[in-house]
Amino acid sequence: MRDQTISEYLSQLAHRVPAPGGGAAAALHAAQGAALLGMVARYTTGEKYAEHRDAVERIIARTDTVRSAALRVGEEDAAAFTAVIDAYRLPKGERAEAVAHALAGAARPPAEVVGLARAVVELATELLPIGNRNVITDIAAATEAARAAATTARINVEINLGGIKDEALRAELTAVIATVDDIADRAARLTDAVRLEIAP
Repeated sequence: MRDQTISEYLSQLAHRVPAPGGGAAAALHAAQGAALLGMVARYTTGEKYAEHRDAVERIIARTDTVRSAALRVGEEDAAAFTAVIDAYRLPKGERAEAVAHALAGAARPPAEVVGLARAVVELATELLPIGNRNVITDIAAATEAARAAATTARINVEINLGGIKDEALRAELTAVIATVDDIADRAARLTDAVRLEIAP
């Protein structure tokens, strides 16, 4: 994902291949949300915003980290799903254990995306009151990307839960996806706040 053009990535996403799929798309949503916040933060610099310099610099650094992590997780998701397909192709006697192990691996990247989406929403919450008002709509765009990331990642965790035998891991993953509604609600409130501010 890091080295492809947008057109190449979308072409691969559209093809009849196991990966990339929804998990990679969720990660890309998170990366785009972080990138948008990074852009808004970089427009919130200079003398006019001097009192917020420390916060803005921290937000810039954090959004860059989240963006990079999201791309990494997107690549890991594609690799993990390919491992699931490979496990299903094993001889019958070897298949069950390998599939359970592969499904556990496939559930981890989208679960991590949920955390990255939460980070985007938290950063947007911090940036909204101080951000450059000329690009305030990009904060809303970022939160909507984070909401898409979280809800898309949730469904990609859920599809794998049934085949995971490790009860502790199932509980851990279930707890992660239980946070998605809160992430989505917080994103919606941020978008509503932006829309209210720009309303004629």
